[in-house]
Amino acid sequence: ANVGEAVRFFLSGRSAFVDGQPVRVSSAAAQANPTVDRPLDGQVAVVTGAARGIGAAIARTLHRDGATVVCVDVPAAGEALAQVAGEVGGTALQLDVTAEDAGRRILDHACGRHGGLDIVVHNAGITRDKLFVNMDESRWDSVMAVNLASIVQMNETLLGPDGLGDGGRMVCLSSQSGFAGNRGQTNYSATKAAIIGLVSALAPQVAERGITVNGVAPGLIETEMTGRMPFATREAARRLSSLQQGGLPVDVADTIAWLVQPASAGVTGQVIRVCGQNMIGA
Repeated sequence: ANVGEAVRFFLSGRSAFVDGQPVRVSSAAAQANPTVDRPLDGQVAVVTGAARGIGAAIARTLHRDGATVVCVDVPAAGEALAQVAGEVGGTALQLDVTAEDAGRRILDHACGRHGGLDIVVHNAGITRDKLFVNMDESRWDSVMAVNLASIVQMNETLLGPDGLGDGGRMVCLSSQSGFAGNRGQTNYSATKAAIIGLVSALAPQVAERGITVNGVAPGLIETEMTGRMPFATREAARRLSSLQQGGLPVDVADTIAWLVQPASAGVTGQVIRVCGQNMIGA
């Protein structure tokens, strides 16, 4: 079953921006999806940074596949967050993921409103770009707090005894910058590289509970954020892809939707690049 669902994903159009890399599928704890069309039926998912861009696409895609979605974002994004939550028939939770009680509030909301928690997607992230020689403490600390420290802190609760149940799924958003770095993004690249290590270290710790922990590393994805990049930089990044274009938020979302299916139990501790073959190899 594990290999079958992986083959189904990679032979479908949903994997169009995922290529040039190996994916290991073990035979452990094979599970069946409820249905082909709605593999996440009955699952409760939390998506952070869900108000726009990739996060909103993840919420919509998990809903498409049958999940009930808790959409999380900062209070400043409350209007957009409510719109996404309403669109997917889920609930909105206005929350700063760096708050000390963020993990507990997420868990209490999911369990209190929807009866449990099965899937966590750590998508929230920010950029505060500056060449390293000019990098100030506030830019460094804010990116570290949102992109990395918040995940570690929330996981103490979300992976605790009353958190994700047996067979739960967790996906953390890394970036191609975590593999190769990026000019002016020392702080951002450092957090995304750390997530690659976090996924590798965390997966075996929760494997006995049937929980999988994976990462997804997007390349250039056409979002509002990348739309603010200088034209020449953005166009060069597009041309680095073998497809000569950027990806779409749904490309990232479809990869995550595959990773959180019950039948993807054999895929854990890995970071899948969604980069249009920008980077080739292991």
